[in-house]
Amino acid sequence: MNPRLLIIAVGVGIGYVLGTRAGRERYDEMKAKATALWEDPRVAKARRDVEAYARQQAPIIRERAEAAAKAAPGVAKDVAANVSSTAKDVAANVSSTAKDVAANVSSTAKDVAGRVTGAAVGAREQAGKVASDLRDRGGAAIDTAVTNAGEARDRALAAIDDDDESPSRQP
Repeated sequence: MNPRLLIIAVGVGIGYVLGTRAGRERYDEMKAKATALWEDPRVAKARRDVEAYARQQAPIIRERAEAAAKAAPGVAKDVAANVSSTAKDVAANVSSTAKDVAANVSSTAKDVAGRVTGAAVGAREQAGKVASDLRDRGGAAIDTAVTNAGEARDRALAAIDDDDESPSRQP
């Protein structure tokens, strides 16, 4: 029963008994009935039977309580050992899994680094080929331009020389 409710009920009962004349009479009636009930031979016999049963069962209950109290540390120790063992197993599994993940990440990183390096080397070689090709083409274009310029100069000079040797200009 709720202790607050019990306190309130006792307070109301005391107030009722002490506060009214009818309450006092009612209290006396209840007290007389309770006393008669307590002294009733059937209740007295039941009370004696319960006391005898309690005396008879007390040693048995005490033994069981002592056995449970003695077993409790062992049970607690077993539970603690099981928890400790399980925690160690979990820690080992986590450590192993973490190592596996680290190895996989490292392997993948090395693979990616190798591929990137290979791609960079390939790009450098391709750039070198393109640069060499452009150099060759540029050199050929320069040679062609120089040759064409020389030929054009020669033609221009030949035309000028032809003009100088023309009969209309001779003395």
